[in-house]
Parts: sequence; C-alpha cells; structure tokens
Amino acid sequence: MSAIAQKLPPHVKPHTSPLSALQSLRAARRNVLEIIPAIAYRQPIVSGRMGARWHMVQDPSALRRIFLDNAANYPKSEVMLRMLRPAVGDSLFTSEGASWRWQRRSVAPVFTQRNVVALAPVMTATAERASQRLREAGSRAEMVGEMLTATFDVICDVALSGREHFDARVYGAAITRYFETAGKASILDFLRVPQWIPRPGELLGLGAVHTMHEMVGKAIAARRNEARGKADDLLDFMLKATDPETGRVMTPDDVLHNMQFFIVAGHETTALALAWALQLLALHPDVQDLAGQQARAVLGDKAASAELLDAMPLIRQVIEESMRLYPPVGMLAREVLHDDVLCGRDIRANDVLFLPLYALHRHELLWDQPDAFKPERFAPEPAKARDRYAYLPFGAGPRVCVGANFAMMQAQIILATLLARFRFTPGPYPLPTPTMAMTVRPDTGVTLAITARE
Repeated sequence: MSAIAQKLPPHVKPHTSPLSALQSLRAARRNVLEIIPAIAYRQPIVSGRMGARWHMVQDPSALRRIFLDNAANYPKSEVMLRMLRPAVGDSLFTSEGASWRWQRRSVAPVFTQRNVVALAPVMTATAERASQRLREAGSRAEMVGEMLTATFDVICDVALSGREHFDARVYGAAITRYFETAGKASILDFLRVPQWIPRPGELLGLGAVHTMHEMVGKAIAARRNEARGKADDLLDFMLKATDPETGRVMTPDDVLHNMQFFIVAGHETTALALAWALQLLALHPDVQDLAGQQARAVLGDKAASAELLDAMPLIRQVIEESMRLYPPVGMLAREVLHDDVLCGRDIRANDVLFLPLYALHRHELLWDQPDAFKPERFAPEPAKARDRYAYLPFGAGPRVCVGANFAMMQAQIILATLLARFRFTPGPYPLPTPTMAMTVRPDTGVTLAITARE
C-alpha cells in the first residue's frame, strides 16, 4: 500500500444506485453505513419509499428543527427502541416525556462540570494502568480491546465505585454479542410487523442480556445491602432519586436498566473514539508527532490530569476530528408524528427519518476535504464559525448526551498520557473498515505497532 493511500482514513464506499428492499435489508444487517447513498454526502435531504416514505436528513438547519425547535414531533424510531429495550428497558435513553424528564434530573448531578473534574483522578489512574498494559504488551497491541478495558475501569469506578462484580472480558463479549443479534434490524422491522412479535435477533441475544443484567444486578444488590448514607457515585444517585413532582422513585428494573445503559454507553463510545484516534494518528505521523511533543512537554513522565488539558489543545482537536470521521453512533432514526416541512420538502405523519451523522460529518457542502483527517478544523476560530448542527457526535437539543463532558475529559486524559509515552504505527494488516450495528466500530479492530517515545 502506498504512503498516500495509507494516509486516507478508512471509509465506506457509498452506493450510487438505489437499493431494493432486499438489498437495503442485507446492507443494514451487514453494516448500517452501507445504506447511505452517495448523494447523501452532497444533498441536504434524500427521500425514497420502502413500504413507508423515508427521508435522510443531513442539513444543519433541518437537524436543529428535529433535535430542538420541533423535537416533540420527532420521537425516536420504534425500530431503534425495539433493538435497545431488551438490554436497557425504559431507561433514560429509551423513555419519553415525563418519564424521561425525571430520570434525566436524577442523574444529571453526577455529570456537572464540578463533579466531572472531581472524577478526573480516577481517569488519571486509569490512563496510568492503560500505559502499563501497553508496556507489557510488547511491540504490538489491539487498541479497541485496550481502550475498552481502560474506559470500563473508569465507568465502573464512577457508576459503582469499583468493578468487583464485573469480568470486563465476559461483559464486553456480551455487549458485542448483543449488538450482533438483537442490535441489528430485522426484515420484520422493514415489513412493519408489530413490535410485540419477537424478532429472531432478540431471541438470539437473550443470553447476552442475561449475562449483562446478572453482573449489574449483583452490583446493585451488594450496594443495597451496604445501605450507604450519602450519594457518591451514579448508583447511589439512582437509588436515592425522587421525582420532586410525583414522589416517584426508581423501581429495581429502572435502576438496573439505567445502570446497564450508562455502563455500556459510558465506556463503549469513548473507547471507540480513542481507538479510531490512534488509528488516524498512526496514519498521520506528522500530526502524531506534534500531539506527542505537546503532551510530552506538558506532562513529562506524569499521567495527564484535568488541570493540564488546556495546555494540550491538539489532543482535544484530534479526538474531535476522530469523532467527526467516525461518530460513535453513525445513524439515528426518528418517527414523524405530524406533517412538517424540512429543507423545503413536505414531511408527512408516519414517514421515517434517518439522520446519518456519518454523512453529515463528511458532507461536501459543510466540510473542506471531508474525508481527510485535519484536526485543525477544531481550533477555536474554525470551530466558532461552524454551524452547531453540522457536528453532532453527542447529539443535540434537550436530549444531548448527559455525559458528554465526562467522555471528553476521559478521552483527553487517556490519549494525552499515551501519546506522551508511545509512538503508534500501522500494523501489517489491512486497514479496518468502519462498520455499524449500534456503534461505529473498526471491523477488524485496530492493531498497531508501539514504540516508547524518547
């Protein structure tokens, strides 16, 4: 592979001709990103029909209307919720209306900026352990697995004040199994067969759900037996949360499902952002050297800490550009309750909206050289000039990711620590292809060669 070709970030080649219903189903089960047509990277909206009318929307002003100005008209797709509910029930992510509002209020205090900064030492310790594991790994390591282990450490400490009830390898395998079964679209979804009829993937994913719920359930049971006096982690906040309007408290299922959601989402998405960032830096040694030198000058032999992050702006820019090219969730879906107009096009009740964040972040009308890795896009001036709804790795509007600040701080601390200590170069294998079931993963992992930085 030539040096020029090797520097091109891996990308899914979009189809140029309309897909049939069967082709769409096969593509969605194989890799959701494959259903995005080439025209979606050049046009603000693309429409079609497959049973119901559908629209792919990748226009910032329309996305603002969907996420913020008329958000009540665009609830999450029942298909997407069907794929998530076996694992996370009616949790913060899947609930709507009053149920969502009180759950959001109950967990939001954990993720205030003050509390996130207070949690930074946990992240620093995790970065130190991740660095030690890479030293012990020798000259090569698979970075998705390494980063999943690192972020799992953090989320367990923050959510549960420890991980004694968890086997990270078993839990991670269960997550992957779930994404490959219940987390994939079924032909029954495309045919709009009622949701109460089980999908084959749901049945195949039951074992994975049982494994995850059993581990989380043991942690919750142990905490209830401890009868702690004050809330000092996410689980305590949930156990003590009371809706000020109704007096409602979380049921055992509410606690289980919300903990399950935060553990999965809280470590999977950040780990993938880090793994993709390391892959991109390995392909761009000039950027890696600048970021590594910046981190080394600030940190020396120390692991990164929260108060030092502002002195290493390139670290954050690398992570943000990595999430532009590989947003943790590359596609969202919404129902349409009432008629509306988006991008000058009539949108009717019962239409389906696809929000391809992967295409939005690579859109030719919004980004210069959209497929290139250019962290300088996120320097203060260019970032300030950009439309807020052109870049949505954490969503937007009232339901923007509650843990966005937490995720960014965690990613910066880990990446800065690793770049100050190591250089990463591509391994001898073909580059991974981004593939999505629930999250955008590298299909073959990210195996890199590692050398200590002098």
